Amino acid sequence: MNVKPFGAIAMIAAASAFANPAQADDCGAVSIAEMNWASAELMANVDALILELGYGCDVTLVPGATETTFASMETRGQPDVAPELWINAVRTALDAAKETGALLALNDGPITDLGEGWWITPEFAAAHPELDTVEKVLERPDLFPHPEDASRGAFIGCPAGWGCQLNNANLFRAFEMEEKGWLLVDPGSAAGLDGSMARAVERGEPWFGYYWSPTAMIGRYEMVLLPFETEWAGDENWNECIALSEQECLDPQPTAWTTSEVETVVTERFMEAAGPAVSYFEARVFPGEAMNAMLVYMNDNQATGEEAAFEFLESHEEIWTQWVSEDVAARVRAGL
Repeated sequence: MNVKPFGAIAMIAAASAFANPAQADDCGAVSIAEMNWASAELMANVDALILELGYGCDVTLVPGATETTFASMETRGQPDVAPELWINAVRTALDAAKETGALLALNDGPITDLGEGWWITPEFAAAHPELDTVEKVLERPDLFPHPEDASRGAFIGCPAGWGCQLNNANLFRAFEMEEKGWLLVDPGSAAGLDGSMARAVERGEPWFGYYWSPTAMIGRYEMVLLPFETEWAGDENWNECIALSEQECLDPQPTAWTTSEVETVVTERFMEAAGPAVSYFEARVFPGEAMNAMLVYMNDNQATGEEAAFEFLESHEEIWTQWVSEDVAARVRAGL
């Protein structure tokens, strides 16, 4: 991985560390993974600002992604912090690393109201309050007419090649959606998926399909996540069937969507060296609504993670000041 310089934050932090040398020595150097999606970019930059300004840490942001970042933390002990690690993809290896003490989860819910599943538009939800679960909507394909065959309902799945394409295709079969009158629509790309949702909301048309949160799309259009009445059918059904290709999943069973789990994971070295900065990560929880609003801000303004972090700290003081002591909050304000 190539180390990425930290722009304006580095200059501010240098002045802060110079003014508070003992504080900087207490925390020392900290590397933070800046994952390659918007919410993780924001979180990494907020963490960096607060650690730099509030605790005197010397922070470096390191480009990353879920599996590559975890592999580096597991084998090399770097970076020190993964602010938003979606652990389903690395659960077995992460559990083993936790058992040895090499890695620790300081926060098992750094964002509220996150997850994947099947969504409808807020206008549709308001017009049909009785259709408030996945199973109830599945009985009404007539309310979501396919643009090329109005006799069938359109369910918008994932683009080909995405992991969620397999999940949706197998759940489509498990819930016998074709027999109920549905067609599974491949949107073709991320832009196609987003475009189908945007057009439906802006035209006041119904939309039913897959998406995830936190994202700018969910925040912008205030989409409604439908709960499943069907209970979770177990790890074996999901991991050994629903998550695999159709050829490998001969008998998919109806199930609720697997629970999405995100943790803030740190290395053993960070726990030993970071001092009071550890408590910050233990307390740091972004409300889902605020996170989605920030993702809309980033999208609308083409803002970088660093720019969005300054915006968050300046406009959401009521949130982040709950994560730190008054002394730390005062230093962050002064640095901004």
